[in-house]
Amino acid sequence: MNVAESLRVALGSLVSNKMRSVLTMLGIIIGVGAVIALMSIGRGAQAVITNQIRGMGTNLLFITPGAARDSGARQAQGSAPTLTYEDAVALGELGAVPEIAAVAPEMSSSGQVIAGANNVNTRITGMTAEYEDVRNFHAASGTFITKQSVDSKSSVAVLGSNVANSLFPEQDPLDQSIDISFGDRRLRFRVVGVLESKGSQAMGNQDDLIFIPLTTLQSKVFARRTARGGHNVSTINVQVTSEDPAVMAAAVQNIGNLLRERHHATQDDFTIQSQDDMLATANQITGVMTMLLGSIAGISLVVGGIGIMNIMLVSVTERTREIGIRKAVGAKRRDILVQFLVESVVVSVVGGAIGVLIGAGLSGLIGTLDIGGQKIPAMVAPDAIILAFGVSTAIGVFFGIYPASRAARLNPIDALRYE
Repeated sequence: MNVAESLRVALGSLVSNKMRSVLTMLGIIIGVGAVIALMSIGRGAQAVITNQIRGMGTNLLFITPGAARDSGARQAQGSAPTLTYEDAVALGELGAVPEIAAVAPEMSSSGQVIAGANNVNTRITGMTAEYEDVRNFHAASGTFITKQSVDSKSSVAVLGSNVANSLFPEQDPLDQSIDISFGDRRLRFRVVGVLESKGSQAMGNQDDLIFIPLTTLQSKVFARRTARGGHNVSTINVQVTSEDPAVMAAAVQNIGNLLRERHHATQDDFTIQSQDDMLATANQITGVMTMLLGSIAGISLVVGGIGIMNIMLVSVTERTREIGIRKAVGAKRRDILVQFLVESVVVSVVGGAIGVLIGAGLSGLIGTLDIGGQKIPAMVAPDAIILAFGVSTAIGVFFGIYPASRAARLNPIDALRYE
């Protein structure tokens, strides 16, 4: 019996036992569908995070303070007050670091914002005028924080779109007054702009924030200075002139040299991180999560394979006399082995094909859902389909070998006498 004839017999056997065949395939269908859906969601999340990091701006370097020590114990990275506004000014001076296009220091705090009967708790970020282009934040209405506002330490504010809607649900927020409470201090600001909506991102909701001049925040809220007389900042954002890796590397080296010279430190008290570093870390995390999700879903494939083995063993028992007759008329052990092995593979392949269709449909459905204000587009990659389909076929072969071998080893005389 050739493979084509074995395939015909296998399909006939499946059709004659429709319900049993469907139930046997169910484990494979669920497993393949789950693998496709979960891996697609993982790939979509990875793409979303990549786009969000790229959307923060281009050619960016992020300089953060080092870690403070308490009783000899190292605290979290960024806890040491080592970076200052004066460091940012020095980096931004013409010719100080040739690879730098723009510098935007920032300092963040949290506070309660009050406008009439409405109030919200949100993040308050003090920044300079360069922050608009360096970090890709632009005003949808009104204006952004200007250099004049920074120089004069003006009490002006730019609202994120969510904050604007919460504080001024039925009126134009421009030129309205808001009160911001920083602990026991309460300051009044005039709204000069509302930001374009960016939506929820991996780094938090970019619409739930307020921008004020950095100098205003430093002089009226965080008035203390460092031992060197500088004003602390939490991050210095640096835009490099080119994405070229050589230019980025040169910028990191020159920035490090300048800060070491200014800080007179025996070891670096700052950290320089690039967008590529953030992307590599994010991709590594999402990649591991995608594989973990796929592996968890793959367990159901193994369960489906066990189901195939179980049903094939039942099929061998039911068709013992048929096997005896086939052997009596000249069928070889190889023919019996191939016949049952083909039946097992057909079950897994058909189940895998249905699972791919269901997984792709489920991925598309999940991609339309709004999860925490963010839609994750599911990306059904060809390699995920090939992997799931290939694994389901391999499972059919693996779990079909034992029942097929058992059928092939039956003694024809004993098989003919079987009731």
